[in-house]
Amino acid sequence: MILKLTQILLFSLAAFLMSFLLYKPYIALLKKWKAGQKIRDAAWTWWEASIFKELHAHKAWTPTMWGWLFLLVMIIMIVISFILQQQWYVNNSLFNRSETYMLLFAFFSMGILWLVDDIFNIRWTGDIKWLTSNMKFIWMFLFSWFISWRFYSKLWIDYLNLRPFWWEVYLWIWMPIISFVFTVWLVNAVNITDGLDGLVWWTLLIILGVLWIMAFSSQRYLATTIIWIIIWCLTAFLWFNINPAKIFMWDAWALWLWWLIATMVYLLNINTGIIIPFILLFALYWLEIGSVMLQLFWKKVFKRKLFHISPFHHHLEKIWMKESSIVMKFRLIQAILWAIALMMLFYQFQM
Repeated sequence: MILKLTQILLFSLAAFLMSFLLYKPYIALLKKWKAGQKIRDAAWTWWEASIFKELHAHKAWTPTMWGWLFLLVMIIMIVISFILQQQWYVNNSLFNRSETYMLLFAFFSMGILWLVDDIFNIRWTGDIKWLTSNMKFIWMFLFSWFISWRFYSKLWIDYLNLRPFWWEVYLWIWMPIISFVFTVWLVNAVNITDGLDGLVWWTLLIILGVLWIMAFSSQRYLATTIIWIIIWCLTAFLWFNINPAKIFMWDAWALWLWWLIATMVYLLNINTGIIIPFILLFALYWLEIGSVMLQLFWKKVFKRKLFHISPFHHHLEKIWMKESSIVMKFRLIQAILWAIALMMLFYQFQM
């Protein structure tokens, strides 16, 4: 185990140093290419986003496309692992059928969407300066259904492990349908939450930390290495994303990270049962997407807004709460949820 832990630490340290050292020249290159953030004129519902534009006008032209640097670092780490395997320094590369195929498939299959979305964001001149919501929804549905059906048809996962409150609940053909809905709902909830500098990524690091503990405890060391590389690449990113942000990630990359997290949750739930603790851990995201649904319902039924602007963190911003204060309070709430979820996980291991 000490050898495995050493390998994980070395890979993650190499990824962090590589990311951190490349950021300044990469940001300079993005500025040279004028690859900057454009503030949207319309919401995803095609309504005018005047309040959002007012609150975030100062962030216009901040460099985006962080994900391409992340992609480069991950490719380099995989290549290094292949070389080390050929030289017999490690037993397996990071590209392994039993542990990382699904995770890396999620990573690289999303590359087409990232490329198109990033280019459209920079070069598009219409009202919506990125891929339309319909295009992203189609891609999201297809990918989410593929992952859900793959777990059901190839890995024979037709049950939910509801520990610590219950044991396995067999759902048969309903399992891929439920996991599909859960994945789409979660990915959209997190994407909606990503609206303030460093807001979603600090909460993401906490969730990835719990996943890292669960993966390592389940002896899935290669999956643990992938998660740890992601954590340290995100840590390097956050150094430059803290308010005022010097670089943004952009939507498509955010969507990929949460597809990967959903995939990892399903994978770990086979043996350890982490669905219930993680539903609790995602509580902030349920709040955010719930506020959007309520806003749409209020407009449809009562012909007026319930919040000044949705999601909820923008409503708080509009009522004159500072951006840094909102982010810190969300981090505090996420830390409390992390402690409760972790206690639930440790409790069920003793059952």
